[in-house]
Amino acid sequence: MEWDASDRILLINKPLEWTSFDVVKKLRGILKIKKIGHAGTLDPLATGLLILCTGKMTKRIDTFQAQEKEYTGKMILGQTTPSYDLETKPTQPQDISGITEQMIQEVTSQFTGTIEQAPPLHSAVKVDGKRAYKLARAGSEVKLKAREVTIKEFEITHINLPEVGFRVVCSKGTYIRSLAHDVGQALGVGGYLSELCRTRIGDFLLKDAQTLEELAHENLS
Repeated sequence: MEWDASDRILLINKPLEWTSFDVVKKLRGILKIKKIGHAGTLDPLATGLLILCTGKMTKRIDTFQAQEKEYTGKMILGQTTPSYDLETKPTQPQDISGITEQMIQEVTSQFTGTIEQAPPLHSAVKVDGKRAYKLARAGSEVKLKAREVTIKEFEITHINLPEVGFRVVCSKGTYIRSLAHDVGQALGVGGYLSELCRTRIGDFLLKDAQTLEELAHENLS
């Protein structure tokens, strides 16, 4: 197989509130290329590493998607949201005065290893051919099957209740929103994801990624 300059792997630091497709569309315009795709969706409210492939490198997208991921983020305890993040409004706060650092550490250890995890209702998982988030927004009752995922590392980086900072290393298909929700449920007070950044995919690191502005400037100069 012959390669040319249009066959590239691009590491992009996805901006907040952009969809992964927004980034693809923007780069299609910057690079003046049609054949481009991303290797692993990031939610609009997440930032961080997004791998994009152009030309013949798009054949490697599935390989990149299957690789281990690393994230840093924050969760808020004592409230829940329908989307498990800030896409939807939090419920009334619950009393978290009885929650201790030891309880949080013990609960997170329950979510390390191979676990069963249900995707968020507000996700792109298909139910009878329709996206779950569309059904959820329409008020339909949706039940999503739990799937097996692997949490290799789940480290609590800081606790300043109701906020809890964390770092997670996990397998493909893991929903960090669901993880935050499930931790809150296990503690009996609820929880949701308030901030998320993907820092690694396999051997690719966020520190090596470019912003869209940097890439645009590079291709104009």
